[in-house]
Amino acid sequence: MSSVMISDIFRDAIFHILILSAPMLLSALIVGLIISVFQATTQIQEQTLSFVPKVLSIFLVLMLAGPWLLTTLVEFTLSIFNQISNVIL
Repeated sequence: MSSVMISDIFRDAIFHILILSAPMLLSALIVGLIISVFQATTQIQEQTLSFVPKVLSIFLVLMLAGPWLLTTLVEFTLSIFNQISNVIL
């Protein structure tokens, strides 16, 4: 296994980590922004007000995008296993 092959695997792994985590992070970011604008306009400065909507939005995105996330992760895992089986010892 060459260093180029290893760096390609790490690059693909980091790419998949970013792609798979992006929907949840973006939903939490958007909900947090909406809640913070609401807090700024109403002058409610409660720290825990934004926690529950963020968690609910993350769970909603996980439920909606779960099959796609799982399919992408399984395809990546299978490609890693195929690359391992092709390595000459």
